[in-house]
Amino acid sequence: MTATAERLTTSRAMVDGIAAEMARDESVIYLGEDVGAYGGIFGSSTGLLDRFGATRVIDTPISETAFIGLAIGAAVEGMRPIVELMFVDFFGVCMDQIYNHMAKISYESGGHVKVPMVLTTAVGGGYSDGAQHSQCLWGTFAHLPGMKVVVPSNPYDAKGLMISAIRDDGPVVYMFHKGVMGLAWMVKNRRAIGEVPDGEYTVPIGSARVAREGTSVTVATVSLSVHHALDVAEKLAEDGIDVEVLDLRSLVPLDREAIVASVRKTGRLVVVDEDYLSYGLSGEVVASVTDVDPGLLRAPVARVAVPDVPIPYAHSLEYAVLPRPDRIEAAIRAVAAA
Repeated sequence: MTATAERLTTSRAMVDGIAAEMARDESVIYLGEDVGAYGGIFGSSTGLLDRFGATRVIDTPISETAFIGLAIGAAVEGMRPIVELMFVDFFGVCMDQIYNHMAKISYESGGHVKVPMVLTTAVGGGYSDGAQHSQCLWGTFAHLPGMKVVVPSNPYDAKGLMISAIRDDGPVVYMFHKGVMGLAWMVKNRRAIGEVPDGEYTVPIGSARVAREGTSVTVATVSLSVHHALDVAEKLAEDGIDVEVLDLRSLVPLDREAIVASVRKTGRLVVVDEDYLSYGLSGEVVASVTDVDPGLLRAPVARVAVPDVPIPYAHSLEYAVLPRPDRIEAAIRAVAAA
């Protein structure tokens, strides 16, 4: 650790990024359910109310359509709002505001009207919260044009991507997995705490990161699955399987060049995705390779994702459908042996 950095949880790093921008730019506000005194149920706004007051950190009624619509109006009028959708699963009640307004206003105005706002939302399962509180759904948002989509996996990226998202002149969907936030009541995750520089810095939206260099197999993934992939890679190294882990970080724009470059090196690809298998991220990553040169692949691709079923409540069933380390390991071993 250097004199200008400290070890933070992902949630604390995310808040630090928000606070830095709120201090720099008075047009930045934060609004949503339980984001004030409570500090966000996943620690996404802890301490902001005390520092910036109730006129800039705004607790809203339970009406996602209303407060996301409020944020859109504020963005159109020149502010830079951050609005929190508590669980991504709740998008159904406010998708008209998100997709028919937030994502399309700039296009429909020929680029004359900007919508500089960030929609933050919690994603992911693993703690028995049932079918309506455990989905990721980033593939749904990535499929719909007009919005950038970022998914940090670690504290450094959480802060840098947040600052980049706030400064962007278009709408950015910032999706944080509960399992990477470093919350005490969640399962302990050693990778949810890391060194974060003090002050301002940005992580470019649309740039993947090689989280681990390797030569045997590429694992392309995001968020909590990056942590699982790194754990599995450490284990498989003992058996001579050298896994490269590619943290995509952004789904829109997707760093297709980084995907191709990694597969060009390893010749093998495993895609891990906590979203649903069909019509989603895993297929898009594979197409990023095959559209360029199918000959780069020396073995069939493996996709480790959630089967096309709702996330079960029972812990044993939930773990059976999530892309846990055992499923990732089996997929890597099969591809490496092919």
